[in-house]
Amino acid sequence: MTDTLRVLVVGLGHMGVTHALAYEALEGYELAGLCARGIADRHDLPPRWAHLPRFADYAQALATLRPDVVSINTWPDTHADFAIRAVAAGAHVFVEKPLAETVADAERTVAAARRAGRKMVIGYGARHSPSWARLVEVAQGLGKPLVMRMNLNQQSIGPAWTWHRNLLASLSPIVDCGVHYVDLMCLMTGARPLRVHAMGARLSQEIAPDMYNYGQLQVMFDDGSVGWYEAGWGPMMSETAFFVKDVIGPRGSVSILTPGYGRRNPAGTTLTVSSDIETHLRPGVLRVHHAALGAGDAMAFDDEDIAMADAPDHHGISAREQAWLRDAIRGDLDLSRHWDDAVNSLRIVLAADTSIRERRVVAL
Repeated sequence: MTDTLRVLVVGLGHMGVTHALAYEALEGYELAGLCARGIADRHDLPPRWAHLPRFADYAQALATLRPDVVSINTWPDTHADFAIRAVAAGAHVFVEKPLAETVADAERTVAAARRAGRKMVIGYGARHSPSWARLVEVAQGLGKPLVMRMNLNQQSIGPAWTWHRNLLASLSPIVDCGVHYVDLMCLMTGARPLRVHAMGARLSQEIAPDMYNYGQLQVMFDDGSVGWYEAGWGPMMSETAFFVKDVIGPRGSVSILTPGYGRRNPAGTTLTVSSDIETHLRPGVLRVHHAALGAGDAMAFDDEDIAMADAPDHHGISAREQAWLRDAIRGDLDLSRHWDDAVNSLRIVLAADTSIRERRVVAL
């Protein structure tokens, strides 16, 4: 392998194109080819990519290009299979979350990467955000147990609702986005999850009868910490309290305040809307509240606002993810902890999905 890593990008939706732009911009990568089922009809890709080999068939792309890296940004039901085939072909892998549709398939994918001696990075973008890293750091200083409240509700309409309806054919909101936030909960507590209870609701006749587009889960950890996560997609979702990122401990609390919440621009539309993924990725301020009491049981300290000056957007997060993959390959980094954490968070959200479908508490 040369110093330049040749990348095959598979799946060219929003995330696939975002990651392709990162590979194009970063030192050490070179776009080797593009693969998508409907690529013959794609006229919206950057004209400068016109020279790149294009494939509608994944097997053909792998065999023809023999890439150093395969970037998998397809629907979740293909993630495990495509990743296993990539490492078998000798490639390192970036794969969007969730890693697989089942825990068994996730473990099988990790085992394949380990056997092949290949690096595999799963798309947990929040881990590469300085703002989220600071949130975790502050939360870890609040004492135990922790109460963690998070959601990601999106009032999706137009193309966003079309995309969400397609995604709902394979997985629910609490699985798709829940892996991010449950992963953060696990980082904050450093504790073992014990059990999950979840509820869901089908709020649209446009999705399959056995699917739900709103769900909430509660997870209990062995240190007494508890986590709540809520996610919903669709035109019926409320724009009120769609952004909750709140951690409470014996010593106080820390919350993310989204920038511009509730304010309107001159056109009369809100500056911060639930359907814009940047709203959820780019926190404006961390508000730290101290529980210490002074004279007369008044608060001893004022709340502290920490401005997040270094808050990369979606493209910036992608660049950090891909830089980490490049550095892991070059430096032969051990990614075992990353893989274990990805499987662990997937186990929790899939248990929540089981809880909803079987209407019971699920022990982990």
